[in-house]
Amino acid sequence: MERMTVTDAQFLDLEDGFHHMHLASIGIFDGPPPSYDDILDYVATLLPRVPRYRRKIRRVPFDLQRPVWVDDEHFNVRYHLRHAALPDPGSDSQLRNLMGRLMSQQLDRTKPLWELWIVENLSGGRWALVSKVHQALVDGIEGSDILTLMLTPEPLKTRLEAEPWNPRPEPSDLDLLLDAGRDLATSPMEQYRSVTGAFDRPRRAIEQASHSLYQLSALAPPDRAAGSLTGPIGPHRRWHDATVSLDSVKRIRAAFEGSVNDVVLAAIAHGFRMLLLDRGEPVERRLVRTFVPVSVHSTDEKEEYDNTVSATFTDLPVGVDHPRDALELITRQLERLKDTDQAVAGEILTSLSGFSPPLLLALGTRAATSAAGELEGIHTISANLPGPQITLYLLDRPMVEAYPYLPLRNDLRLAVAAFSYNHKLYFGLTGDYDTSDDLDVLADGIEEGIAELLEAAEGAEEASTADAVSEEVQPQFSLSGCCSTARSSGPDRPSRTPAHHRFRR
Repeated sequence: MERMTVTDAQFLDLEDGFHHMHLASIGIFDGPPPSYDDILDYVATLLPRVPRYRRKIRRVPFDLQRPVWVDDEHFNVRYHLRHAALPDPGSDSQLRNLMGRLMSQQLDRTKPLWELWIVENLSGGRWALVSKVHQALVDGIEGSDILTLMLTPEPLKTRLEAEPWNPRPEPSDLDLLLDAGRDLATSPMEQYRSVTGAFDRPRRAIEQASHSLYQLSALAPPDRAAGSLTGPIGPHRRWHDATVSLDSVKRIRAAFEGSVNDVVLAAIAHGFRMLLLDRGEPVERRLVRTFVPVSVHSTDEKEEYDNTVSATFTDLPVGVDHPRDALELITRQLERLKDTDQAVAGEILTSLSGFSPPLLLALGTRAATSAAGELEGIHTISANLPGPQITLYLLDRPMVEAYPYLPLRNDLRLAVAAFSYNHKLYFGLTGDYDTSDDLDVLADGIEEGIAELLEAAEGAEEASTADAVSEEVQPQFSLSGCCSTARSSGPDRPSRTPAHHRFRR
């Protein structure tokens, strides 16, 4: 029997019929898919490495203590490994619709809180694996999830045998009461510090963020009106995707001296601008405030990812026309915030349960939920998660695409997560079903933002090259004292390309 941490219990209690607290990802593989039994056997061999995948939740009578994890005596891996197939033609839109339906269903609280879905008959001979796991479960196993364990850097040739498992007997209500009483009696002050400390650290961090947040003046006076981005949400979800080249993002970063995260946020800002314009909402001088877990690096580390994580509230300048201008404003804003107490210290995110990309998503959602009660005008959540830049395999099938899913919280109707994998950046867009039937506009806007930034970066590179050539051509003096002049350099910046069209895949 394992007592839930305060963090686990909070994730559990935050969930209701309209606000789901599961994370998800979708990996797309070249086919043909392995058989259901092959994947089933593979999962069974990995379960000892994630013990909580065979445990369920038991509440203590009268809620005298936090709930506990207990072995599920009736655990059956077949219940958790599901199988589906898209109807012909197996289009991307059909997969998106299926993803939305799967994410609209809460996990069964009477069983271990996870599901794996094998999805066959994708176009192009592909298949997908959808991983769905409750944030409380991921938190407790320090970021390890079954899909992460299933993926390997080399094709898996050797099959392992599943270890026998003997579940411990489920405790009775009396056992739970006695155990809770012992905990409270033996370490009351420790229990008190654990509870108050876990709540207080994020609260103090948010207070620090609040102190400097309103000092921002990138666009003054800014308009942070929520419009259609916030409001009541229903129980159902929509999901969409976007894909860009990570090499293009790094090229943009190098040209304009921002970070990878800055470029991602600028593209997201452009996506929201296109969405709001498409909805007929004003964008002039408007800012969309997003909660962002970010990586903190020194100037010479901007190309590297690590576990140095901070959280910030960032204003996306949707009121500017060109994503190049949005990038400049975002870069300036985040550089300024890193030098203030608006950035939440990384240890506040990591001290609760350890760090991992799934956990970062979980903590980002939780922190945004807390912040929504203390700060006005949070409109969305954005997360940029680093992943491996090599091909990963499930058994011997290569994963060719990998998309994240970020849940919605409070009255936030949209959320955007980005995951870098094998030299591409994959965006997963979550929307409330009833109010976000235009996620394709947001997705197209993100891709268009990267395309326009890349065009501007190429222009800046050409201008820089021309300047360098010009400087190398020194004046040549003749015997008569006359000199020949070098050719003039090209323009400092390329002309803007109007962004009236959508970038269609």
